[in-house]
Amino acid sequence: MSTFLEEEGITLFEGYKASNIPPDADVIVIGNAMSRGNEEVEAVLQRRLRYLSLPETMKEYFLRGKRNYVVTGTHGKTTTTSMISHILLAGNCDPTILVGGMLPSIGGNLRIGHSENFVNESCEYTNSFLSFFPTTAVILNIAEDHLDFFKDINDIRHSFKRFMQLVPKDGYVILNSDIDDTDYFTRDLDCHIITFGKDPAKSDYSAADITYNERGCCHYTLWKNNVPLGEISLSVPGIHNVYNSLAAIAVGLNMNLSLDVIRQGLLSYTGTDRRFQYKGSVNGITIIDDYAHHPDEITATLKAARNYPHRETWVIFQPHTYSRTKLLYDQFVEALSHADHVILADIYAARETDTLGVSSELLAQSIRERGTDAYYLPDFKSIEDFVLKKCMHDDLLITMGAGNVVTIGEELLEK
Repeated sequence: MSTFLEEEGITLFEGYKASNIPPDADVIVIGNAMSRGNEEVEAVLQRRLRYLSLPETMKEYFLRGKRNYVVTGTHGKTTTTSMISHILLAGNCDPTILVGGMLPSIGGNLRIGHSENFVNESCEYTNSFLSFFPTTAVILNIAEDHLDFFKDINDIRHSFKRFMQLVPKDGYVILNSDIDDTDYFTRDLDCHIITFGKDPAKSDYSAADITYNERGCCHYTLWKNNVPLGEISLSVPGIHNVYNSLAAIAVGLNMNLSLDVIRQGLLSYTGTDRRFQYKGSVNGITIIDDYAHHPDEITATLKAARNYPHRETWVIFQPHTYSRTKLLYDQFVEALSHADHVILADIYAARETDTLGVSSELLAQSIRERGTDAYYLPDFKSIEDFVLKKCMHDDLLITMGAGNVVTIGEELLEK
């Protein structure tokens, strides 16, 4: 856990109590996971204190007057934000960085720079990204998610369109050309548009001659507008990271950084915590932790695992929220079925209380019906004991999910 706040002399409180709210606060920042009924939220409302959401706070206090590189999309935000950060650090751009994961090179998820460059990971949930001032907006992909807030995929696409329309006339939208009907987003934009993706015919930036090293990391030839620019090597596994890196390269070249600096930055990025993160090994079993909690992310992680040295793949998956599990149930079954063995932990409820009639036990049953070995175990201790009995030497064990499933691997490594 990061100790950044404590090191900065900021007092931390454990648990939610009305007494934690100082009466003389200039502003109270309320996170989007908080709701009515929380003791501190109720205290703020009762005392009529000024409060803002985190995005509103960012907009009012931190983003004005900055050159803001805002990275968003359903998947890949943390990795791409981290790649851009490494490129700007390699180029001595002294950026301020706010990323949604622990980035070892900056010792946490925040770096305070002294230039006008601000690299910021932003999420579409509750339309929070509409509070930002993107000078350059990077859109990685758009898929169904957060359906406890959005009505459907069209509602999600509409929000992303509104976000792109925030970019000023002299700004840039860097857009994945693989997104369905990109013309819907671009036809009304006044700003510059740069594309990247799988199809060179539709993309300013693309990759060719992709190969994998012994750890599943990719090497490829970078192309821009049908002209080869040079060779790129990555230090994080998976073909999905090729396309994340194309977005990062587009940002770097658009800032007039040299390809050598960009190469250096990308090669120095070895991963963010909880993104295909090597945790260690026990009894010859390699343990990886990954934050994947959406079917598309699970699919990408398991594709990356294919090129990682191992015998069989075991996935311990902890679904995140009842609403996501129910609405994307069939997609979860399909994605998880590509592992050799799947162990389901109970659903991590997060902000939700209604089970919606869905459970990890039902999910395990559906995966078994597709012919994949799958189990449901009710607690982490049972999962740890089961894994130590069943996993064999050279197996790859992936703890997967956005909740606290990571602790299973950490407990195993202490045995």
